[in-house]
Amino acid sequence: MTHYNEELAKLKESLLAMASHAESAVSRAIRALVERDDALARQVEEDDNILDRYEIEIDDTAIHLLAKAPLATELRLITVAMKISHNLERVGDEATTIARRALDLNTEPQLKAYVDLPRMAAMSLEMLREAITAFINRETDRARAVIPRDQDVDDLNRQLHRELSSFMVERPTTITRCLKLMVISKSIERIADHATNIAEEVVYLYEAKDIRHAGQKPNEAENPGR
Repeated sequence: MTHYNEELAKLKESLLAMASHAESAVSRAIRALVERDDALARQVEEDDNILDRYEIEIDDTAIHLLAKAPLATELRLITVAMKISHNLERVGDEATTIARRALDLNTEPQLKAYVDLPRMAAMSLEMLREAITAFINRETDRARAVIPRDQDVDDLNRQLHRELSSFMVERPTTITRCLKLMVISKSIERIADHATNIAEEVVYLYEAKDIRHAGQKPNEAENPGR
């Protein structure tokens, strides 16, 4: 194996390690919320800089490889790796947001049983795992299958926001807690968005097709300014 190929392999390995860490951060943040575990929430906060370091390391490796005038397929891999690492870093940011809101919520009585949020998180993390597996195994069909699942998470997020809005109207004392739960729900919804972004990048990597806006509704395509 040439030194160049070794660097490409290292880029992939760093990306997989980063994905594993991002997934773990989200899982721990949700567990900190459900189990009201302050120590775990603080650990998620402290570990956020690990993902930041991964992103910097991947960007440095990618820029170094780009300077070597790679072939078209390698060029796509390098640029996609940078985009995937950016999405994974944002997943880590959302995990930190969840952990911080969990710390706030843990100081007050629990508003309701946490069922919807862990369910949404499980769906989003499954999407993330599938997108990364598609990247590893060069499976564009698997990547494409991730994309429509984002709608299910969006629907749950909207449903939870409606429920919490009703809570706030009926019981004004719950407003602060409801708003924090809404922030957590939105963070989980964004994790699903990042998983979708990664899946779209995988299709671009292996098929050289940009499908990022292919799923927009017909009226959106006809009226992009609306």
